Order: sequence, then C-alpha cells, then structure tokens
Amino acid sequence: MEKFNILRFTEIRSTNDYALKHLDSLDDRQIIVAERQTRGYGRLGRSWVSENPDNIYVSIVLKPNAASGIPTAMTGVTQFMSVKLCDLLHEYGVAASIKWPNDVRVERAKIAGLLGETRFQGERFLGYVLGCGVNLNMTQEELASVDQKATSLNLLVNRVVDREDFLNALLLTFFRGYDGFIRGGFPTIQKAYVEKCDFLGSLVVVKSIDGEYHGIAKTFTERGELVLAVEDGVQLVLSSGDVETMRSA
Repeated sequence: MEKFNILRFTEIRSTNDYALKHLDSLDDRQIIVAERQTRGYGRLGRSWVSENPDNIYVSIVLKPNAASGIPTAMTGVTQFMSVKLCDLLHEYGVAASIKWPNDVRVERAKIAGLLGETRFQGERFLGYVLGCGVNLNMTQEELASVDQKATSLNLLVNRVVDREDFLNALLLTFFRGYDGFIRGGFPTIQKAYVEKCDFLGSLVVVKSIDGEYHGIAKTFTERGELVLAVEDGVQLVLSSGDVETMRSA
C-alpha cells in the first residue's frame, strides 16, 4: 500500500477549515482526514452531514509551483477529482455520474461532494485545498436526514465498505493523474468528463451568483466551463453555478 502524508483527527470542525488555517505550515500533498466533522460544509457554505466515522471526510493540500503563481489548471481540480471518483466507484461495480460542477451521483442521488478553495496573500498564491466527502457506510435513516436525494456505497453494493481501502485507492488514483492534469489542464479529462455528465442535452436551470439561466446544457469548453444554449440561438459560457435538470431536450 502506497504511503501518503496523512494527518488524522477523531473529530474536527472541518478538514478544509483546518487546512486553510494552517496552510503556511502544511506541505504540498498533505492529507487531512477526520472521522467526524462538527461543521462540515460544501459550496456556498452548505452543511455536509459528517457524523458517521465510516464515511470519507478528507482534504488535500496542493501547492504546485507556488513560487510562480497558481497554475491555470487548478480551477478544474474538483472536476479532475470527480472523474477519478467515478472511475473508482466503477471498480466497485457502481455506475456514477457527475453533476457539474462538483457533485458525484448514482441514479441522480448524491454520493459524494467536492469543494476546492484557493488562498492568496496579496498576489502570492499560498495554496489550494481540495475537500472531498463520500458516503461510504450509511443507513437509510441517516440518508433521510440529508436535505437532498442521497445514497451510500454500502447500500449499492450490499456490504460494508472498508474506509481505509477506499481512501487509499482514492488518493492513489488522484495522484497518479494529478501531475499530468496540472500540465495539460481540463482537455486531458474533457472526453471522460463529458461522458460522465448525464444532464448534457437536457433542459436545465443554472443558478449562479450572477442570476438564474434556463437553457439546454450543450457541452464544456476547454477550460471546463458549461456551454448553455438559451433563446434565439444564443450560447452562454458559465464558469460556476448549480445545475438542476428540468427534462430531456
């Protein structure tokens, strides 16, 4: 089993929160793992149910070429990880899909969420923290407390999932492709990412900080941005937002 630099906590406010607060003292590729999070969160500060010690709550500290500034590809690291998560779930016999920009789902039920956060000091890039939460071993009662449709790997494969085996496999598959992704960016995963996004070709509503947009989700640019066809043949290019599928086009 490959060795990773893992800092473990029985309980912590949030692995991302810890990594960001201690970013200066943490090395590149430092892994933060917790059995429980008291204030786990996702995009836009949404809470993430984090009380089950048999799930995955992990953050990865990344500092590629920190002296020369942030690599362009860093904006797509969550997309890269979502592809790797789908690949790993496939090894468990589970067909997963991606809900742009940062959710992994099985039959439209969320099984994993990702959160990337960047920190600067003035114009100096300090580092990037990639947070990942995966529902590995949950009961139906626990899932019922989640504020959206959710699922868990143990229920899909009808057995308890070994947390350490899954974590090691996830880190292994991530780092095996990470350097190539940083060099080549989103185009290195574009085909795989498009194939795993089951909402493409559907009428969707995208909610972002700039407004709400309705249209047909067409494809992704080479920067990982969503191309949305709206009225009168106009195409919008969106770099962030929450996608909800309305119906097939």
